[in-house]
Amino acid sequence: MTNVDGWLLPDGIDEVLPEQAQLIESARRKLLDLYGSWGYDLVIPPMVEFTESLLSGSGTDLDLMTFRVTDQISGRMMGIRADITPQAARMDAHSLCRQGPSRLCYAGTVLQTKSRGPLESRAPISIGVELFGEAGLGADIEVIELFLETLETVAVGSVHLDLGHVDIFRGLLATADLNADQETELFELLQRKAVAELDSWVTDNIADPKLSGWLRLLPTLSGNSEVLSRAKEGLAGAPDTVIEALDQLQQIVAALAGNNITIYLDLGELPGFHYHTGVVFAAYIQGYGKALGNGGRYDHVGEAFGRSRPATGFALDLKSLVSQGQVESQLSGGIYVPANSDPECRRQVALLRQQGQRVVQGFAGQIVDCQEINCDRQLVQKGAQFVIEKLS
Repeated sequence: MTNVDGWLLPDGIDEVLPEQAQLIESARRKLLDLYGSWGYDLVIPPMVEFTESLLSGSGTDLDLMTFRVTDQISGRMMGIRADITPQAARMDAHSLCRQGPSRLCYAGTVLQTKSRGPLESRAPISIGVELFGEAGLGADIEVIELFLETLETVAVGSVHLDLGHVDIFRGLLATADLNADQETELFELLQRKAVAELDSWVTDNIADPKLSGWLRLLPTLSGNSEVLSRAKEGLAGAPDTVIEALDQLQQIVAALAGNNITIYLDLGELPGFHYHTGVVFAAYIQGYGKALGNGGRYDHVGEAFGRSRPATGFALDLKSLVSQGQVESQLSGGIYVPANSDPECRRQVALLRQQGQRVVQGFAGQIVDCQEINCDRQLVQKGAQFVIEKLS
Protein backbone atom coordinates (compact mmCIF):
# COMPACT_ATOMS: atom_id res chain seq x y z
CA MET A 1 0.00 0.00 0.00
CA THR A 2 1.39 3.38 -1.00
CA ASN A 3 2.05 5.88 1.77
CA VAL A 4 0.59 9.10 0.37
CA ASP A 5 2.44 11.16 3.00
CA GLY A 6 5.80 9.52 2.44
CA TRP A 7 7.20 12.67 0.85
CA LEU A 8 6.50 14.86 3.89
CA LEU A 9 9.39 16.18 5.99
CA PRO A 10 9.21 16.70 9.78
CA ASP A 11 8.19 20.16 10.98
CA GLY A 12 11.14 22.53 10.85
CA ILE A 13 13.20 20.24 8.62
CA ASP A 14 13.72 21.70 5.16
CA GLU A 15 15.41 20.65 1.96
CA VAL A 16 17.44 22.86 -0.35
CA LEU A 17 16.78 22.48 -4.07
CA PRO A 18 19.36 23.07 -6.84
CA GLU A 19 19.01 26.81 -7.50
CA GLN A 20 19.06 27.76 -3.81
CA ALA A 21 21.71 25.14 -3.05
CA GLN A 22 24.02 26.72 -5.61
CA LEU A 23 23.56 30.15 -4.01
CA ILE A 24 24.24 28.74 -0.55
CA GLU A 25 27.36 26.93 -1.74
CA SER A 26 28.59 30.05 -3.52
CA ALA A 27 28.15 32.06 -0.29
CA ARG A 28 29.83 29.33 1.78
CA ARG A 29 32.91 29.37 -0.44
CA LYS A 30 33.16 33.15 -0.44
CA LEU A 31 32.84 33.36 3.34
CA LEU A 32 35.31 30.58 4.11
CA ASP A 33 37.76 32.26 1.73
CA LEU A 34 37.14 35.53 3.57
CA TYR A 35 37.81 33.91 6.95
CA GLY A 36 40.95 32.27 5.57
CA SER A 37 42.22 35.67 4.44
CA TRP A 38 41.94 36.84 8.07
CA GLY A 39 43.95 33.85 9.29
CA TYR A 40 41.09 31.61 10.43
CA ASP A 41 41.76 27.91 9.85
CA LEU A 42 38.92 25.70 8.65
CA VAL A 43 37.85 22.83 10.91
CA ILE A 44 35.20 20.16 10.25
CA PRO A 45 33.90 18.78 13.56
CA PRO A 46 31.90 15.52 13.61
CA MET A 47 28.10 15.52 13.43
CA VAL A 48 27.83 13.49 16.67
CA GLU A 49 29.87 13.32 19.85
CA PHE A 50 29.46 11.91 23.32
CA THR A 51 27.16 14.25 25.20
CA GLU A 52 29.74 14.78 27.97
CA SER A 53 31.96 16.73 25.56
CA LEU A 54 29.28 18.11 23.25
CA LEU A 55 27.41 19.88 26.05
CA SER A 56 30.30 20.75 28.36
CA GLY A 57 30.05 24.34 29.55
CA SER A 58 27.22 25.14 27.14
CA GLY A 59 24.40 25.64 29.63
CA THR A 60 20.89 24.21 29.84
CA ASP A 61 19.59 25.94 26.70
CA LEU A 62 21.80 23.88 24.39
CA ASP A 63 21.13 20.76 26.44
CA LEU A 64 17.41 21.05 25.67
CA MET A 65 18.11 21.71 21.97
CA THR A 66 20.19 18.56 21.48
CA PHE A 67 18.92 15.28 20.03
CA ARG A 68 20.34 12.22 21.76
CA VAL A 69 21.10 8.77 20.38
CA THR A 70 22.69 5.67 21.88
CA ASP A 71 26.03 4.58 20.47
CA GLN A 72 25.56 0.93 19.47
CA ILE A 73 29.29 0.26 19.90
CA SER A 74 30.02 1.73 23.33
CA GLY A 75 26.52 1.93 24.76
CA ARG A 76 27.18 5.56 25.73
CA MET A 77 24.88 8.47 25.00
CA MET A 78 25.78 10.63 22.03
CA GLY A 79 24.37 13.98 20.95
CA ILE A 80 23.75 15.31 17.46
CA ARG A 81 25.31 18.75 17.46
CA ALA A 82 22.94 21.67 17.88
CA ASP A 83 25.80 24.19 17.91
CA ILE A 84 29.38 23.97 16.66
CA THR A 85 31.00 26.35 19.16
CA PRO A 86 31.49 23.72 21.93
CA GLN A 87 33.11 21.43 19.37
CA ALA A 88 35.51 24.16 18.27
CA ALA A 89 36.36 24.77 21.94
CA ARG A 90 37.14 21.08 22.41
CA MET A 91 39.35 21.08 19.32
CA ASP A 92 41.23 24.15 20.52
CA ALA A 93 41.69 22.83 24.05
CA HIS A 94 42.40 19.19 23.34
CA SER A 95 43.17 18.46 19.67
CA LEU A 96 45.23 21.52 18.71
CA CYS A 97 46.72 22.75 22.01
CA ARG A 98 48.14 25.90 20.43
CA GLN A 99 49.99 28.22 22.78
CA GLY A 100 49.05 31.55 21.19
CA PRO A 101 45.75 32.85 19.81
CA SER A 102 43.95 30.26 17.72
CA ARG A 103 41.59 31.31 14.93
CA LEU A 104 39.14 28.68 13.68
CA CYS A 105 36.23 28.80 11.22
CA TYR A 106 33.59 26.26 10.24
CA ALA A 107 30.49 25.66 8.14
CA GLY A 108 28.13 22.76 8.70
CA THR A 109 24.57 21.67 9.36
CA VAL A 110 23.37 21.48 12.95
CA LEU A 111 20.21 19.80 14.21
CA GLN A 112 17.96 21.17 16.95
CA THR A 113 15.09 19.55 18.83
CA LYS A 114 12.99 22.67 18.35
CA SER A 115 13.32 25.76 16.22
CA ARG A 116 14.58 28.95 17.83
CA GLY A 117 11.62 30.90 16.48
CA PRO A 118 8.40 30.57 14.45
CA LEU A 119 8.94 29.17 10.94
CA GLU A 120 12.69 28.79 11.53
CA SER A 121 14.56 25.69 10.41
CA ARG A 122 15.59 23.06 12.93
CA ALA A 123 18.49 22.16 10.64
CA PRO A 124 20.28 25.45 9.89
CA ILE A 125 23.65 25.56 8.18
CA SER A 126 25.85 27.22 10.79
CA ILE A 127 28.84 29.24 9.60
CA GLY A 128 31.10 31.22 11.87
CA VAL A 129 34.44 31.83 13.54
CA GLU A 130 35.97 31.34 16.97
CA LEU A 131 39.03 33.15 18.35
CA PHE A 132 40.64 31.41 21.34
CA GLY A 133 43.47 32.50 23.59
CA GLU A 134 43.20 36.31 23.53
CA ALA A 135 41.49 38.15 26.37
CA GLY A 136 42.14 41.67 25.10
CA LEU A 137 39.45 43.88 23.62
CA GLY A 138 41.27 43.74 20.28
CA ALA A 139 39.98 40.19 19.82
CA ASP A 140 36.37 41.30 20.32
CA ILE A 141 36.84 44.16 17.85
CA GLU A 142 38.41 41.86 15.25
CA VAL A 143 35.56 39.37 15.52
CA ILE A 144 32.89 42.08 15.24
CA GLU A 145 34.63 43.62 12.22
CA LEU A 146 34.78 40.21 10.55
CA PHE A 147 31.11 39.69 11.44
CA LEU A 148 30.24 42.91 9.65
CA GLU A 149 32.40 42.00 6.65
CA THR A 150 30.55 38.68 6.47
CA LEU A 151 27.27 40.56 6.08
CA GLU A 152 28.82 42.89 3.51
CA THR A 153 30.14 39.93 1.49
CA VAL A 154 26.63 38.50 1.07
CA ALA A 155 25.19 42.01 0.50
CA VAL A 156 22.33 41.95 2.97
CA GLY A 157 21.89 45.72 2.82
CA SER A 158 21.90 48.27 5.62
CA VAL A 159 22.91 46.56 8.87
CA HIS A 160 21.66 47.39 12.33
CA LEU A 161 24.22 46.19 14.91
CA ASP A 162 23.02 45.56 18.48
CA LEU A 163 25.70 45.78 21.17
CA GLY A 164 25.56 44.85 24.82
CA HIS A 165 27.72 43.62 27.68
CA VAL A 166 26.60 41.00 30.21
CA ASP A 167 29.10 42.22 32.84
CA ILE A 168 26.96 45.30 33.44
CA PHE A 169 24.13 43.25 34.91
CA ARG A 170 26.46 40.59 36.29
CA GLY A 171 28.50 43.23 38.12
CA LEU A 172 25.39 44.68 39.74
CA LEU A 173 24.06 41.22 40.54
CA ALA A 174 27.24 40.35 42.43
CA THR A 175 26.45 43.00 45.04
CA ALA A 176 22.76 42.16 45.41
CA ASP A 177 22.99 39.05 47.66
CA LEU A 178 20.05 37.33 45.97
CA ASN A 179 19.14 33.66 45.93
CA ALA A 180 18.78 31.71 42.66
CA ASP A 181 15.01 32.23 42.43
CA GLN A 182 15.34 35.97 42.96
CA GLU A 183 18.07 36.21 40.31
CA THR A 184 15.81 34.41 37.84
CA GLU A 185 12.89 36.72 38.61
CA LEU A 186 15.04 39.82 38.18
CA PHE A 187 16.54 38.52 34.94
CA GLU A 188 13.10 37.81 33.44
CA LEU A 189 11.74 41.24 34.42
CA LEU A 190 14.70 42.94 32.73
CA GLN A 191 14.29 40.88 29.56
CA ARG A 192 10.62 41.79 29.35
CA LYS A 193 11.43 45.41 30.17
CA ALA A 194 8.54 45.29 32.60
CA VAL A 195 9.36 48.63 34.18
CA ALA A 196 6.41 48.81 36.57
CA GLU A 197 6.87 45.22 37.75
CA LEU A 198 10.61 45.75 38.07
CA ASP A 199 10.07 48.85 40.20
CA SER A 200 7.80 46.91 42.56
CA TRP A 201 10.17 43.92 42.67
CA VAL A 202 13.18 46.10 43.50
CA THR A 203 11.24 47.79 46.29
CA ASP A 204 10.45 44.39 47.82
CA ASN A 205 13.84 42.73 47.35
CA ILE A 206 16.66 45.30 47.25
CA ALA A 207 17.51 47.25 50.41
CA ASP A 208 20.51 49.19 49.09
CA PRO A 209 19.18 52.50 47.64
CA LYS A 210 22.10 52.86 45.20
CA LEU A 211 21.68 49.35 43.81
CA SER A 212 17.91 49.89 43.59
CA GLY A 213 18.47 52.97 41.46
CA TRP A 214 20.97 51.22 39.20
CA LEU A 215 18.65 48.25 38.57
CA ARG A 216 15.70 50.53 37.80
CA LEU A 217 17.90 52.44 35.37
CA LEU A 218 18.98 49.41 33.30
CA PRO A 219 15.81 49.00 31.15
CA THR A 220 16.06 52.64 30.08
CA LEU A 221 19.64 52.40 28.83
CA SER A 222 19.02 51.71 25.17
CA GLY A 223 19.59 53.74 22.03
CA ASN A 224 22.53 55.15 20.11
CA SER A 225 26.04 55.74 21.44
CA GLU A 226 24.83 58.62 23.63
CA VAL A 227 23.42 55.92 25.93
CA LEU A 228 26.95 55.26 27.18
CA SER A 229 27.26 58.81 28.53
CA ARG A 230 23.95 58.45 30.35
CA ALA A 231 25.02 55.05 31.66
CA LYS A 232 28.32 56.36 33.02
CA GLU A 233 26.52 59.15 34.79
CA GLY A 234 23.68 56.99 36.10
CA LEU A 235 25.89 54.09 37.15
CA ALA A 236 28.58 56.22 38.79
CA GLY A 237 29.90 54.40 41.84
CA ALA A 238 28.91 50.97 40.51
CA PRO A 239 31.37 48.05 40.82
CA ASP A 240 34.55 48.25 38.73
CA THR A 241 33.38 45.45 36.40
CA VAL A 242 30.38 47.56 35.40
CA ILE A 243 32.48 50.65 34.66
CA GLU A 244 35.02 48.55 32.74
CA ALA A 245 32.22 47.06 30.64
CA LEU A 246 31.00 50.56 29.73
CA ASP A 247 34.54 51.56 28.79
CA GLN A 248 34.86 48.50 26.55
CA LEU A 249 31.61 49.31 24.75
CA GLN A 250 32.80 52.89 24.22
CA GLN A 251 36.06 51.65 22.66
CA ILE A 252 34.19 49.23 20.39
CA VAL A 253 31.83 51.94 19.17
CA ALA A 254 34.82 54.17 18.41
CA ALA A 255 36.59 51.34 16.53
CA LEU A 256 33.50 50.72 14.36
CA ALA A 257 32.97 54.37 13.52
CA GLY A 258 34.15 53.97 9.93
CA ASN A 259 31.64 51.25 9.09
CA ASN A 260 28.40 52.09 7.34
CA ILE A 261 26.18 50.62 10.04
CA THR A 262 23.67 51.74 12.63
CA ILE A 263 24.78 50.86 16.15
CA TYR A 264 22.16 50.28 18.82
CA LEU A 265 23.10 49.70 22.45
CA ASP A 266 20.83 47.96 24.94
CA LEU A 267 22.54 47.65 28.30
CA GLY A 268 19.63 45.79 29.88
CA GLU A 269 19.34 43.18 27.10
CA LEU A 270 21.08 39.95 28.12
CA PRO A 271 21.17 37.39 25.30
CA GLY A 272 23.04 34.27 26.36
CA PHE A 273 23.54 35.66 29.89
CA HIS A 274 24.24 32.21 31.35
CA TYR A 275 26.75 31.47 28.59
CA HIS A 276 28.45 34.72 27.56
CA THR A 277 31.03 36.51 29.71
CA GLY A 278 31.46 39.93 28.12
CA VAL A 279 30.53 41.77 24.93
CA VAL A 280 27.52 40.41 23.02
CA PHE A 281 26.29 41.47 19.59
CA ALA A 282 23.73 40.69 16.91
CA ALA A 283 22.84 42.00 13.44
CA TYR A 284 19.44 42.91 12.06
CA ILE A 285 18.14 44.32 8.80
CA GLN A 286 14.86 46.07 8.13
CA GLY A 287 11.99 43.78 7.23
CA TYR A 288 13.51 40.63 8.70
CA GLY A 289 12.10 39.71 12.08
CA LYS A 290 15.05 37.93 13.65
CA ALA A 291 18.79 38.33 14.03
CA LEU A 292 20.83 37.36 10.97
CA GLY A 293 23.61 36.26 13.30
CA ASN A 294 25.03 36.88 16.73
CA GLY A 295 28.09 36.38 18.85
CA GLY A 296 30.12 37.53 21.78
CA ARG A 297 32.70 36.57 24.36
CA TYR A 298 32.41 33.26 26.20
CA ASP A 299 35.58 32.79 28.22
CA HIS A 300 36.31 29.50 30.01
CA VAL A 301 34.27 27.36 27.57
CA GLY A 302 37.30 25.06 27.27
CA GLU A 303 37.51 24.55 31.02
CA ALA A 304 35.65 21.23 30.80
CA PHE A 305 38.37 19.95 28.47
CA GLY A 306 41.14 20.81 30.92
CA ARG A 307 42.25 24.05 29.25
CA SER A 308 40.35 27.22 30.05
CA ARG A 309 41.05 29.86 27.41
CA PRO A 310 39.55 33.28 26.61
CA ALA A 311 37.22 32.97 23.62
CA THR A 312 35.06 35.09 21.37
CA GLY A 313 33.25 34.41 18.10
CA PHE A 314 30.06 34.49 16.10
CA ALA A 315 27.75 32.24 14.11
CA LEU A 316 25.16 32.80 11.39
CA ASP A 317 22.65 30.61 9.55
CA LEU A 318 23.86 30.41 5.97
CA LYS A 319 20.37 29.70 4.61
CA SER A 320 18.96 32.82 6.26
CA LEU A 321 21.90 34.90 5.04
CA VAL A 322 21.37 33.84 1.43
CA SER A 323 17.62 34.41 1.63
CA GLN A 324 18.24 38.04 2.63
CA GLY A 325 21.39 38.75 0.65
CA GLN A 326 22.34 39.33 -2.98
CA VAL A 327 24.67 36.39 -3.53
CA GLU A 328 25.26 35.59 -7.19
CA SER A 329 25.37 32.02 -8.37
CA GLN A 330 28.67 30.94 -9.89
CA LEU A 331 26.82 28.40 -12.04
CA SER A 332 26.38 29.64 -15.62
CA GLY A 333 24.36 27.95 -18.31
CA GLY A 334 25.78 24.63 -19.42
CA ILE A 335 26.54 22.88 -22.68
CA TYR A 336 24.33 19.99 -23.77
CA VAL A 337 26.01 17.18 -25.71
CA PRO A 338 23.71 14.77 -27.60
CA ALA A 339 24.59 11.09 -27.34
CA ASN A 340 27.66 10.46 -29.48
CA SER A 341 30.11 7.54 -29.45
CA ASP A 342 32.78 9.38 -31.44
CA PRO A 343 36.06 9.37 -29.43
CA GLU A 344 36.70 12.96 -30.51
CA CYS A 345 33.37 13.98 -28.95
CA ARG A 346 34.45 12.38 -25.66
CA ARG A 347 37.76 14.22 -25.87
CA GLN A 348 36.00 17.56 -26.46
CA VAL A 349 33.67 16.94 -23.51
CA ALA A 350 36.62 16.17 -21.21
CA LEU A 351 38.44 19.29 -22.41
CA LEU A 352 35.42 21.53 -21.77
CA ARG A 353 35.02 20.14 -18.25
CA GLN A 354 38.70 20.73 -17.53
CA GLN A 355 38.12 24.36 -18.53
CA GLY A 356 35.41 24.61 -15.85
CA GLN A 357 32.43 24.37 -18.18
CA ARG A 358 29.21 22.66 -17.15
CA VAL A 359 28.68 19.86 -19.68
CA VAL A 360 25.61 17.60 -19.63
CA GLN A 361 25.93 14.42 -21.69
CA GLY A 362 22.74 13.17 -23.31
CA PHE A 363 21.59 9.57 -23.54
CA ALA A 364 20.48 7.63 -26.61
CA GLY A 365 16.84 8.36 -27.42
CA GLN A 366 16.58 11.11 -24.82
CA ILE A 367 14.12 13.92 -25.39
CA VAL A 368 15.90 16.78 -23.76
CA ASP A 369 14.52 19.90 -22.08
CA CYS A 370 17.54 22.18 -22.03
CA GLN A 371 15.89 24.63 -19.65
CA GLU A 372 15.30 21.82 -17.17
CA ILE A 373 18.97 20.79 -17.25
CA ASN A 374 20.15 24.44 -17.28
CA CYS A 375 21.90 24.39 -20.65
CA ASP A 376 21.97 27.36 -23.02
CA ARG A 377 24.42 25.89 -25.57
CA GLN A 378 25.08 22.59 -27.22
CA LEU A 379 28.04 20.80 -28.75
CA VAL A 380 27.30 20.06 -32.40
CA GLN A 381 29.27 17.86 -34.79
CA LYS A 382 29.86 19.40 -38.18
CA GLY A 383 31.82 16.98 -40.32
CA ALA A 384 34.99 16.15 -38.40
CA GLN A 385 34.69 19.27 -36.24
CA PHE A 386 32.79 19.89 -32.99
CA VAL A 387 31.48 23.43 -32.40
CA ILE A 388 29.47 25.05 -29.62
CA GLU A 389 26.24 26.74 -30.68
CA LYS A 390 23.78 28.84 -28.75
CA LEU A 391 20.39 27.30 -28.14
CA SER A 392 17.42 29.40 -29.18
